[in-house]
Amino acid sequence: MGDLEDAVTLADYRRALSLYGEVFDFKPETLTVDLHPEYISSKLGRDWAARNSLRIEEVQHHHAHIASCLAENGVPLATKPILGVALDGLGAGPDGTLWGGEFLLADYTRFERLGCFPPVAMPGGALAVRQPWRNTYVHLATAIGWEQLRQEYAQLDLIRFLVAKPLATLQAMMNRGVNSPLSSSCGRLFDAVAAAIGICREEVSYEGQAAIELEACVDESALAEEAGYPITVEMAQHGAGTRSLPTLKFCTMWQALLADLDRGSPAGVMAARFHLGLARAVVEMVLLLFEREGERLTRSVALTGGSFQNRLLLEHVSRSLAGEGLTVLTHTRVPANDGGLSLGQAAIAAARSIRAEQGLTREDMTCA
Repeated sequence: MGDLEDAVTLADYRRALSLYGEVFDFKPETLTVDLHPEYISSKLGRDWAARNSLRIEEVQHHHAHIASCLAENGVPLATKPILGVALDGLGAGPDGTLWGGEFLLADYTRFERLGCFPPVAMPGGALAVRQPWRNTYVHLATAIGWEQLRQEYAQLDLIRFLVAKPLATLQAMMNRGVNSPLSSSCGRLFDAVAAAIGICREEVSYEGQAAIELEACVDESALAEEAGYPITVEMAQHGAGTRSLPTLKFCTMWQALLADLDRGSPAGVMAARFHLGLARAVVEMVLLLFEREGERLTRSVALTGGSFQNRLLLEHVSRSLAGEGLTVLTHTRVPANDGGLSLGQAAIAAARSIRAEQGLTREDMTCA
């Protein structure tokens, strides 16, 4: 319906809830909300549940994406957990960081994080969504180091552009943990790459604009002729006391992209190399997880989240995984992005209710 932070949209949302309750003569027993504490829809759901003494079910964002894909594809409740790849902008993770590049073992009641994109800061929080150059700076500084970049690539237009920005302030915010949440977002990676090659560098008018224009920029002929940017998979620990997880690393990708900028490669070619490299890295991660996890995994993979609305990414990942003998589950009737999230949330809440009747505890039905 639109952004609920807009007062008019929120009022329309409330009217629609009331209208549908009357039209279908429906009174809920359980309300399901996103895990993120600050989402307006989640706050509304919690308030509604408190006023009416209703059961509330909190569902992690990417678990809901995967459940939505499972439900659309008719996967039964009793099926063994499936490996889901959920790539999108962001959603609250149970570890207190923002997730967005996730490889989860999941069914309708619980999930386990098996791998992820590396968490990097989002300086300015929501501003990092609206100003893609912030993501470029953070990714470059994290992968290579800002001083090294200034010394080796001072001649690049990108570096001259970034030097003119208030980088000292951004760095101070990140050092102090002020309004700079960590995020493993795939969407912010797309923003960072788009801005680096000159697409939507300064600002966007809606979330996802930079990623959409980056895909549109791709030189289709380069997809068959070019090698993708190199992206590696390494073990990394995320947070104190957590176990190491396979994590995508983008240092070599950024070095190759900077070299392309230096030699004046066309934006369409660089966009193609990014898509090819990311698709290959996602496939490599999936195959590694099948090798590591063995019999825990079925031979199916669910691809979901807003980033898989990108045709090139979806087609290359799907085709490669199918070529490895895996069954690939995708969306055809339900949106892969947050438009399909409510289906997954409802499926998880219903499954947990059924399992609760069978005697399982809430701890048995959350994340590992």
